[in-house]
Amino acid sequence: MPLQVPELLAVDLDRGFAELVRSHGGVVYSVLLRLSGSSRDVEDLVQDTFLRAYTALSGYSPERRGALQPRAWLLAIGTNVWRNHVRTLTRRPVAESGVDVGELPLTDGLPGPEQRAEHVAERERLVAALAELPERYRVPVVLRHIAELGYAEIADLLGCPVGTVKAQVSRGLAALREMPRLTQEEVIR
Repeated sequence: MPLQVPELLAVDLDRGFAELVRSHGGVVYSVLLRLSGSSRDVEDLVQDTFLRAYTALSGYSPERRGALQPRAWLLAIGTNVWRNHVRTLTRRPVAESGVDVGELPLTDGLPGPEQRAEHVAERERLVAALAELPERYRVPVVLRHIAELGYAEIADLLGCPVGTVKAQVSRGLAALREMPRLTQEEVIR
């Protein structure tokens, strides 16, 4: 039976880290794309997240690495990387903003061109709508519905009560439903 990521990290950091990137890189990318709303920045944010993760893991004991909950831990690092990025951007605003839809990756290669165009347009509207949400709603909504974390995991990650997370997710979804650019079917249920 193959070792789980935390067990592999405890035994062999480099091999475990490669497995950590392989198994959780997609969800980190998806969450950071939804948080940032910019495909231009997301690659750098993901790389910074994994660089910080590796640096931290290097200082952990094998027992501590073996006790990790890797997805929630990586998303906590990624969320902090994104917050630092936003702070940096507010200090040095850029002239150009927005999402380059052409750079958004498709999650599957099976649909035809028409379905892909519809999918890209829907994703563009959702990413733009998420970007308009205040951070206090955007982060919990993305962690709940994109990263598929449980309310307790999100509460631990954000350092707040579970009830607060539930309220923030509910209010975030309600705000998305009020946005005229989205149809009711496009809003996360």
